[in-house]
Amino acid sequence: MESVILGAVVALLTFLAGSLGLWAQGLLKDHNAVEKARDMIGSIVGLVTLLLSLVLGTLVGNTYYFSTGQQAQIQSLMVNEVMLDKALKTYGDETKPERDKIKASLQRVYEALWLGTIDPHELTLAGSVDGLKPLAAYLASLAPKTDEQRAALVDAKSRLSAFELTRIQMSMQAAAPFSKSLLGVVMIWAFVLFFGFGLISRASLTTRVALAFGSLSVGGALFIIIELAEPYTGLFRLSPAAIQQTIDAIDR
Repeated sequence: MESVILGAVVALLTFLAGSLGLWAQGLLKDHNAVEKARDMIGSIVGLVTLLLSLVLGTLVGNTYYFSTGQQAQIQSLMVNEVMLDKALKTYGDETKPERDKIKASLQRVYEALWLGTIDPHELTLAGSVDGLKPLAAYLASLAPKTDEQRAALVDAKSRLSAFELTRIQMSMQAAAPFSKSLLGVVMIWAFVLFFGFGLISRASLTTRVALAFGSLSVGGALFIIIELAEPYTGLFRLSPAAIQQTIDAIDR
């Protein structure tokens, strides 16, 4: 909802900036008329157009890369989860209760992220570290008696370490998926650009319709950036296929 509201506000402000440019034409006297400065205004509008397209496109690309990166890291997490379960299974039947807990935990994560609401604390760095402490303590409590159990325990601990590292990286990336200050600068450029469009355009219904479409495009770009930056709750939510397959594969 926040992304829709912000996108609509930016679209409206952009349209108003263009309309202000159209209105400002009538205020300019003959010696300051737009016609006498059209070349200069056109050059500046072209410069701002280039800057806006480059930076706005980069922001959309960066947030898309962030979203797909989170998807890849989820897949990496699930690989380590499956291999951790395999190591515990190799260790012996006494790990069965802990493996059941791991599977139940994954099921809760799946239901929270894709079927309900997620606790923001679960996506923070502190939440990531705290959530893995019980499993780390369980592995530390194991006392292997055979070489096979020792090898399985070493493998399980390495898988947990890899899982924890990836989870921490995901949390840190999710904390700042894009620069809000840069996005603010880009929006200001958009307002200036559309004001310039209004200055060098002749007022008509067709002009205002084109102005509305352009404003909606800028607002739509902001909407996409915000939604891509929320890969677990936004419109472009990540696919749950990896975690679903992992839940099915664990404890078999």
